[in-house]
Amino acid sequence: MMAEPAAATPDDLIKQAEALRSAVGADFHDDLMLSIYTDAARIADHAVTREGAARGRFYLDRTIDRLVTSRVWGFPMMLFMLLAVFWITITGANVPSQMLGDFLMGAVYDALHSVAQALSFPWWLAGFLIDGVYLATAWVVSVMLPPMAIFFPLFTLLEDLGYLPRVAFNLDRLFHKAGAHGKQSLTMMMGYGCNAAGVVATRIIDSPRERLIAIITNNFSICNGRWPTLILMGTIFIAATAPPALASFIAATSVVAVAVLGIFLTLAVSWFLSRTWLKGEASTFSLELPPYRPPQILKTLYTSIIDRTLIVLWRAVTMAAPAGAVIWLLGNVTLDGVSIGEHLVNLLNPVGLLFGLNGVILVAYIVAIPANEIVIPTILMLTMMVGGSSMVQPGVMLELESNTEVYNVLVGMGGWTLLTAVNLMLFSLIHNPCSTTILTIWNETKNLRWTAMAVFLPLALGFGVTFLTANVARLLGLV
Repeated sequence: MMAEPAAATPDDLIKQAEALRSAVGADFHDDLMLSIYTDAARIADHAVTREGAARGRFYLDRTIDRLVTSRVWGFPMMLFMLLAVFWITITGANVPSQMLGDFLMGAVYDALHSVAQALSFPWWLAGFLIDGVYLATAWVVSVMLPPMAIFFPLFTLLEDLGYLPRVAFNLDRLFHKAGAHGKQSLTMMMGYGCNAAGVVATRIIDSPRERLIAIITNNFSICNGRWPTLILMGTIFIAATAPPALASFIAATSVVAVAVLGIFLTLAVSWFLSRTWLKGEASTFSLELPPYRPPQILKTLYTSIIDRTLIVLWRAVTMAAPAGAVIWLLGNVTLDGVSIGEHLVNLLNPVGLLFGLNGVILVAYIVAIPANEIVIPTILMLTMMVGGSSMVQPGVMLELESNTEVYNVLVGMGGWTLLTAVNLMLFSLIHNPCSTTILTIWNETKNLRWTAMAVFLPLALGFGVTFLTANVARLLGLV
């Protein structure tokens, strides 16, 4: 066995250093030290601000950081950036969504019925497969795909540019006070595209406790499937209370107000969870602000389209297909000459009215658990079916030509009021996650307790808020 070498003494180390200096020469040593101190001075001059010092050299990235992380301008700029992303997503998705909807629910839908007729399918089989399963799936694809194909690349672009870490820096103080992690701000923003993607994004949070808080509260970020409901209600009900010149502004403001309310709910529920079922101190958040850099377009497109958009869309489609089947059965299976859908609407209507909603809305949200995108077409179908309209086939989702037609159907046949629209917007924000998100929560936690918490906590909060709103409106004589 070889003996271990003896440890070097301080005198030995000094002798070795002197020998090295003699070998390389004093000039090299001095040049090396000068280079190190020069680099340190340059970095300090770039990164450190000295009180009372004269204004130094202008650095663009440092100037941008002063603005985007400012206590005064940071939050307004963050809100503006968020609004810009939403506006580009909503506006940019209108045309492709319409084109895709016309193709899938027009040309393809008619072709499938022609094939079914040529093959002599029974009416119930053609209705179940085409009017039920296919139509719901086509609706989800046409509503979800274009917005996600725009939102996720924009989100990834901001991430690659280095802006999102600045957002986390701005929000860290608020989330820390709520007992949560600063990185939850990033997962919250991801939830605005899709809550399932937001839940997956919580993997960036190391603390299991804080990750659970982020998972449970991600539902308060408005996903793509809920935007159409909010925009429609804001356009045809909220905007109607304002002068025509201000109608579009009031509609947009109402939608933004709901989104901001979602942020406050995220912080409030995070604070509640961190002091009850998920007690603990918020962990320290050491955030390195990366340098601003140009995005890698191909990598951005791959990450956003393949890793996020298509995976989330596939999960939604697998959930939407059975939902379409249920909707068709509700409209076509009868009991005592009345469809099951009408029975459910009549049964739940007193409960719905108690919360400032109605039975149609409750039934629509029950059958739309697989995908929030089908809430509005299901509401229209059920309203017209219960109202005895000859324009709708039982169990077949439809889209009306204009907002005026939608308003006339909801008010004339459904008896909707402004309170109904406001509470629908609130309930759409707060209610339980869709089944795609529920499945994702289960996959991420593998815990039935926390999955149930993520489902029933927002549902109870949604009913509580709508109940409070309805009763305050009644006390004030507004309804």
